Amino acid sequence: MEKNSFLKTLTENNIEIKNNVCLKELTTFKIGGEAEMFITVKDEGQAVFVKKTADKYNVPLFVLGKGSNLLVSDNGLKGATLSLELNHVIFNGNIVTCGAGLTLQKLCVLAMEKGLSGLEFAFGIPGSVGGAIYMNAGAYGGEMADCVVSAKYIDDAGNIKTVSREDMALGYRTSIFKNSGYIITEATFLLKEGKREEILGKMNGFMGRRKEKQPLEFASAGSTFKRPEGYFAGALIEKNGLKGKRVGDAMVSEKHAGFVVNCGSATSKDVKELIEIIRKTVYENDGVNLEPEVIFVGE
Repeated sequence: MEKNSFLKTLTENNIEIKNNVCLKELTTFKIGGEAEMFITVKDEGQAVFVKKTADKYNVPLFVLGKGSNLLVSDNGLKGATLSLELNHVIFNGNIVTCGAGLTLQKLCVLAMEKGLSGLEFAFGIPGSVGGAIYMNAGAYGGEMADCVVSAKYIDDAGNIKTVSREDMALGYRTSIFKNSGYIITEATFLLKEGKREEILGKMNGFMGRRKEKQPLEFASAGSTFKRPEGYFAGALIEKNGLKGKRVGDAMVSEKHAGFVVNCGSATSKDVKELIEIIRKTVYENDGVNLEPEVIFVGE
């Protein structure tokens, strides 16, 4: 890694860089060490430049959305962490195109204000549009695959490409982006015309269900495990008497066993240890292998 050459090149091209940025405050879990180099870009061209420069100088590059589905190592992230401030939104009838850095919350509200339906299920899902496409985020019977039409991304060679929904390999919490080095920069959605009051009513209804059933009063990364086929992760964990189980300040939520929460000062090590206890217990007693939905990043 030619760190100095990388930093010099970016600085000379007016790219915003900060050193040793605490990631704890940039993730919903409120856990994690420092980003060695934290880079913020304002447009697609800057993102391409950072990608190509990182490749040229062998600098590892991690793209951070809104940090909602991540467990960042206590040792932080080496290399460069890239934040995309691509927040533009363009409405063309019932088609909306937006930057990958826009929050899902904001997109849902803007669509509702235009009287456009189809994104109600996503209201309350923390995270960015790019992160939602990356994970094919979903809730309450809906998912990104239902409404996304296409996405723009930066490929491994630093070229801007467009991919249609049919070629995104969108599945349960996965897409072509998940196991690649592609960087999503923009997404286009096809929505339906509806009545603002009805759309808002659905959004508020889903948010009410979230508040009632999920431990939103604690920091977390959302659902800790993927839904195992034929089962519900939370029900299996509760059945095994693990509600309230703690390792340090990491705890299985007493409100919803499918969530591991941060009670205050949990570390990545605490969470990982608790996750392994849960997986081992459920596998030994029920023969079900729980696969984490949370993405582990860093050393």
